[in-house]
Amino acid sequence: MKKVLFILGQLSDSDVDWIARTGQRVRHAKGAELIHFGVATRQLHFILDGEVAILTNKGFELARVGSGEILGEMSLVDSRPPSASAVVREDAYVLSLDKSTLGAKLESDTAFAARFYRAIAIFLSERMRSTVGRMGYGDPSPESEEVPADEDELDANVLDHVHLAGARFERLLHKLMG
Repeated sequence: MKKVLFILGQLSDSDVDWIARTGQRVRHAKGAELIHFGVATRQLHFILDGEVAILTNKGFELARVGSGEILGEMSLVDSRPPSASAVVREDAYVLSLDKSTLGAKLESDTAFAARFYRAIAIFLSERMRSTVGRMGYGDPSPESEEVPADEDELDANVLDHVHLAGARFERLLHKLMG
């Protein structure tokens, strides 16, 4: 659920309300493919409930994600096809937001665009730091005075907005699932 904290913590209440009104809540059964490796996706997905596996093009499972996760953000930013597939492992409710609708909102509402892209940038930066740490790059040498950050520790910028993000996600779930 950490991803939702990055995104919703940077958005305003009205931004979250727009996403809830504009997105389409869909129930996906086990085995459904939300995203297919290499095939352009037309939606950004917010996982409301359930579990989704992230798979390489050869079917190797990279991760399992659930409530509060967002899928398709990389393709939204760079317009390239997805670098992994996303397959439902436990029945899931997903809020899907059409990328062309989102694109129109980003073009017409510069304040929303600034908040949205900042949220995506913070999230992608955190993902890259986590990936680099897991792969063993950047381990400080014994001479280094740097102290590695706890992998589960949130950035101070994110922490300032955690309570808002959590409340916004709960409100979103209540509106869509309630």
